[in-house]
Amino acid sequence: MNTKSFFIIVSLLLLGCNSNHDNDKTKLVVGVVVDQMRMDYLYRFQSHFGENGFKRFYNEGFVAKNHHFDYRQTKTGPGHASIATGTPPAINGIIGNDWFDRQSRKSRYCVDDSTYKSLGTARAKGKAPTALLVSTFADENRLATQMNGKAVSVSLKDRSAILAIGHTANGAYWFSGGDEGNFISSTFYMDALPAWATDFNTSRKIDDYLTTWDTYYPISQYAETGRDDSPYEKRPKGKETPTFPYDLAALAATNNGYDALQATPFGNSLVTDFALAALKGEGLGADDHPDVFMVSYSSTDYIGHDFGTNAKELQDAYIRLDLELARLFRALDTHVGKGAYTVFLTADHGVAPVPNYLTDNKIPAGYFRKKPFVKALEKALQDAFGLNDIILDVSNDEVYLNRELISSAKLDVDVIRRFAVAFIQRQDGIAAAYTTTDLMKMDADNPIVERLQNGYNPKRSGDVIYMLLPGYIAKRTYGTTHGSAFIYDTHVPLLLYGNGIQKGQTFKRTKISDIAPTICALLEISNPTGVTGNPIGEALLSR
Repeated sequence: MNTKSFFIIVSLLLLGCNSNHDNDKTKLVVGVVVDQMRMDYLYRFQSHFGENGFKRFYNEGFVAKNHHFDYRQTKTGPGHASIATGTPPAINGIIGNDWFDRQSRKSRYCVDDSTYKSLGTARAKGKAPTALLVSTFADENRLATQMNGKAVSVSLKDRSAILAIGHTANGAYWFSGGDEGNFISSTFYMDALPAWATDFNTSRKIDDYLTTWDTYYPISQYAETGRDDSPYEKRPKGKETPTFPYDLAALAATNNGYDALQATPFGNSLVTDFALAALKGEGLGADDHPDVFMVSYSSTDYIGHDFGTNAKELQDAYIRLDLELARLFRALDTHVGKGAYTVFLTADHGVAPVPNYLTDNKIPAGYFRKKPFVKALEKALQDAFGLNDIILDVSNDEVYLNRELISSAKLDVDVIRRFAVAFIQRQDGIAAAYTTTDLMKMDADNPIVERLQNGYNPKRSGDVIYMLLPGYIAKRTYGTTHGSAFIYDTHVPLLLYGNGIQKGQTFKRTKISDIAPTICALLEISNPTGVTGNPIGEALLSR
């Protein structure tokens, strides 16, 4: 071999090494959040899944099988905030979907901000992530790329889209139902909707879904759930029984227009449609600066609330969601390139079984009646201390005391807190109650105590925190809900695959706050400003 040939071969090898190094970098991180998804749904419904949706994670990626929320407020707002920031409500400030604001003495919704206006609608109030006290991993990626890496999010719910993506996003989009049926945004992110979003709304793709919802497979194959006509499920307005099929055009006429689609799998289909338009319209994953794309599927939450965890409707929703994931992944393969993007999938919370279903099967459970509870607590405090209006608010299982009134009456607020705790603990359906002062002194090695502490924000939380018994929820006439520190609400999936992800699984306990630092480690960028979690090292390939 002559010298010239040698240098040509070496140059080609070096060029190949540089090319491979560039290909090692992910062009797009996609975060999929399924609203109200318990981990056991993956096991229960897996025989009905295809190879290109949920199973793609099992076949090609990494599965964390013991993944949990590490705080009590297992709800949509806190869930999306904690996924994105790597820190619990105690630090990121999103202690509920809404909470009592002591300064205004009113309830504050987690993404309301009248400083801004909504775009694409004449109805909605201004929205922004200004209540979120820390950065997200998407924010950190924007900073690390000198704002060249894009950040976009899509959901039916405003709080899901906004809190999942953060402060520096190019756009967050959510659904405005009723008679509009549009995806909208906020002047916090932009001055006007981009042309691709306006074109999508103008296309009226949404009208294709005002059709009949029947089971995807013959209902006789849905052996993993209970009977179709169940006493535990909501009867939609205009329909006598909660049974298939559902005439969605007829239901839209009696259930606030396009809102009727949200509690059907077609709400998720609509999110995929808009996500694919955003993928193309924003050119996500098209250059060397990594982008972040958050896609939150909310219809499973609406369906779960209405029908419960053992419903045919829920099973069909997950079978159809599997198809939506396959559709999303096909588009990513085409537009970004297989191996050029990274996906993680998780949930913003789990959900409790329907208490009546449990009790009918001799399992302890029940319902908690908040109004008589609050009335009794107010009377007990008035009788003991001689003050009216001593309670400002009771929300998110927290009691807010009127500290100014207590101080002016020269009473000891700690004495009143402890009296309230003693009274609450005697009530039916209550597992425990704590003053927040005492709570923060307790041993965090107790997992329930740790979750309560991780949900306590000194400036936003109440004076007393209480917990319902396992299997208990706030009284409702049908369906179920979530929001506790118990395993049915905390245990959710974490699935990863794609660029930089190691194939495998773990039963080691991982936390929702570990997701953001794992993605930051993958991107080799700084962690969000409040992060408390740790990277899941075994999920990542060594570079």
